[in-house]
Amino acid sequence: MSALRPPRHAVTEAVARAIAEDLTPLGDLTSALLPPDLAATAAFVVRTAGVVAGVDCATETFAQIDPAVAVAWSVGDGAAVDVGTTIGTVAGTLASILTAERTALNFLGHLSGIATLTRRFVDVAAAAGTARIWDTRKTTPGLRSLEKAAVRAGGGANHRGNLSDWILLKDNHLALMGVTAAVETSRERWPARTVHVECDRLDQVTEALEAGVDALLLDNMTPDEVSQCVAVADDHAATTGRRRPLLEVSGGISLETAGRYAGLGVDMISVGGLTNSAPALDIGLDIAPG
Repeated sequence: MSALRPPRHAVTEAVARAIAEDLTPLGDLTSALLPPDLAATAAFVVRTAGVVAGVDCATETFAQIDPAVAVAWSVGDGAAVDVGTTIGTVAGTLASILTAERTALNFLGHLSGIATLTRRFVDVAAAAGTARIWDTRKTTPGLRSLEKAAVRAGGGANHRGNLSDWILLKDNHLALMGVTAAVETSRERWPARTVHVECDRLDQVTEALEAGVDALLLDNMTPDEVSQCVAVADDHAATTGRRRPLLEVSGGISLETAGRYAGLGVDMISVGGLTNSAPALDIGLDIAPG
């Protein structure tokens, strides 16, 4: 399976929920009026240039509505497409195609929108430095695996999938425990897990480095403040011989500012807006009965 594609079980479950939402309790009343043997073909056509994601979800939608509907794709997730591009076709009974149409387009448009916005951030960051674009847990409930796959399709990388992946000590944790004690407790309780510490001040960065963290989240810092933190982390690694922790910047990063941060020597730029604010990509399904 391509690394850009979501897990199969996540696709099947999400599509089943979406179809149940659309067809409960009596099914598609309007399409039921059509002759059951009336055939049609249809084409997925891109109305706005972008990056495709969600192909598996669209295919699964038709399969769950009517396995006899044939779906073929000319591009896959991660493909950049221009306005007017036909990215796939379907053929089968018109009633089945119409019943599946909106659910398939909802998945395609939403996930392609995430991939498109991600690609824009990736391009901006790549032009200025080596930092990679990271997503967050600010995802639509129930769709996280699909949305994180869309981020990968756009060229981004995935942060934690859930709270069990690794330890991220944020401000509310640190206010109670303190940096050093929180890191020590994390090492004792979960010795094989990544320990990631959020810092919004340089003194927290220094303390976290001394505590031996694996990653630092530089939160809501100005570019000048981030530069100071990078220099301190580099100096600490050179002085101690330890590996420099992964350095992440986060907090209000936009397309206008991402390039500035990407050139500061950090490893990752996390952007919650990739998954919680991306506009849908306009994709239509042009149907030709007969």
